[in-house]
Amino acid sequence: MDYWNSQLTIGSRSLGRFIGSPLDGVTNVPFRKTVRLFSPEVLMYTEICHCDTIVNRDPRHWGLEVGEPQINFQMTTADASYVVPACERVLAHGVSMVDINIGCPAKTVINKGAGSALMADPLKLKAIIQLFRAHLPVPLTVKMRAGFKDYSALDIALMLQDLGVDAICVHPRLQSQGFTGVPDYALVAQIKKVLSIPVLVSGGIISWPKAKDVYEETGVDGFLIGRALLGSPWLLQQLTVESQGGTCTISNDQIVAAMMQHLEYAIDWLGPSRGLAYFKKHFKEYAVRLGLSKEQSITLLACPCPHLFKNLWSISSNIKRGDPDIHAGQDAHSTILK
Repeated sequence: MDYWNSQLTIGSRSLGRFIGSPLDGVTNVPFRKTVRLFSPEVLMYTEICHCDTIVNRDPRHWGLEVGEPQINFQMTTADASYVVPACERVLAHGVSMVDINIGCPAKTVINKGAGSALMADPLKLKAIIQLFRAHLPVPLTVKMRAGFKDYSALDIALMLQDLGVDAICVHPRLQSQGFTGVPDYALVAQIKKVLSIPVLVSGGIISWPKAKDVYEETGVDGFLIGRALLGSPWLLQQLTVESQGGTCTISNDQIVAAMMQHLEYAIDWLGPSRGLAYFKKHFKEYAVRLGLSKEQSITLLACPCPHLFKNLWSISSNIKRGDPDIHAGQDAHSTILK
């Protein structure tokens, strides 16, 4: 089998090897729509959504746009009483793939006993996953860590497979590590060796050479790309093209067009004020790609409303049409603003 030119299969779904990872507060509807400007068919995870939110609030508060394609809707809970009604609601709204998060390290999540805290309570985790599996006829995946305070991923992965989960994704760091430290890809290799269901990896995959190295070390079935997508919404396309022997380039004009469309999506989804505040998280990364100076970035980040931001960008931008294309995912070093 030609691994890089073949599809990943999860349940009944055939998917690309590179997938958009969930990042709470970041990978919302505007972000996912921006990524789809470059990769319209790619699978993307939603942000994490607690089951009580699904039961008690409307789909817009779930971070879900009706009819959005190729979504893995991510849920978590420490309260099994919410599982069945949450499953009923997401299925009624057309969700066709569900992920259970048992890897989130955030204190706001683990203090509720959810996210990676579930890895410290295998009996509770087993009961919750059994309920999800019994009430979800769609592909079911689980995103996990190396463990909570101690390494437990191997045992939990085997349990999840026995419970009928269709695939797992491993972020090979402990909860206590957050997003720091070197990912333990040797652990991922151990898990892949003993499981028959697909094993995906998350953490530290920032380029095609890195993905290739991790595949050769672990034999994983696919890759979740998270923080590396910030300011680089074309990265999933780049990884796919380069893994299949091609090249992928993007011009300054394309970066700017994607950035401004991202702003429009944010305004449409969140409104002018919240949309601009959210967009500014991403603008810092776009500014790096475009080679803006610190002073130029500060000036634009200080804009209090989208209209002023757009006007200031339009007046002061000076994209050099003659500049060579930039390899997608690399920083641009030309001066963009006067």
